[in-house]
Amino acid sequence: MRRLFLALPFALLPLALAHAADEHDHDHEHGSLGAHVHGVARLDMALDGRTLELELDTPAMNIVGFEHAATSDADKATLAQARETLLKPHGLFSIPEAAGCTVTKQKLESPLFGDKDDDGDADEHEHSEIHGHYQFTCNVPAVLNKLDLTQLFKSFPATQTIQVQLVTPKRQMGAEVRPSNPVVKF
Repeated sequence: MRRLFLALPFALLPLALAHAADEHDHDHEHGSLGAHVHGVARLDMALDGRTLELELDTPAMNIVGFEHAATSDADKATLAQARETLLKPHGLFSIPEAAGCTVTKQKLESPLFGDKDDDGDADEHEHSEIHGHYQFTCNVPAVLNKLDLTQLFKSFPATQTIQVQLVTPKRQMGAEVRPSNPVVKF
C-alpha cells in the first residue's frame, strides 16, 4: 500500500506543478502541503484490494480557525470538538455502508494536539497543520466509486478547496473539490 502513495506524487506531478505555479509559497516546516494556504486542504486516497487509505493534510486554520496553542477555554473546546469530528471518518468522508468498511487504523497529528498546554512547541509554529491518516478494510470495495466530501465542508466551513489525488485499481486522478461540487467520481 505504501508504494501506491509513493507513486502517487510522481503520477500527478504535472498537475501539482501547474497548481503550484498559481499559489504563493510560504515557508513550511512539515512539507505536507506544497504551500500552506488557508482554505486549501489536500486529501490522498488509495484503494488497494480491500484496503482503503485516506490521508488529509490541512492548515489548522481551516479546521479550528486558529494556528496557535489552545490556551483559552473557548479554543480548547473548539480543538476538542474538531478532534472528535476528525475521529469519525465514516461520516466525514461519507463512506457508503454497503461497502462494509471498518476502520483498522486512524491517527491525527498536529502541534495543536500536543500534550504541552503552556509554552509548548505549537507556540513556535507560524503555520500549524493537521494531518489525519485513516485506514479501512472494506468487505465490498467495488461499491466505492465516489468520494463525497460534503460533510467535511459542512463540518469545517473555512475549508474552501480540497485538492484530491486518488489511486484505485481502475484509475489514478487528481481533482479540485469545492463546497459547490463536493463529489469526485472514480
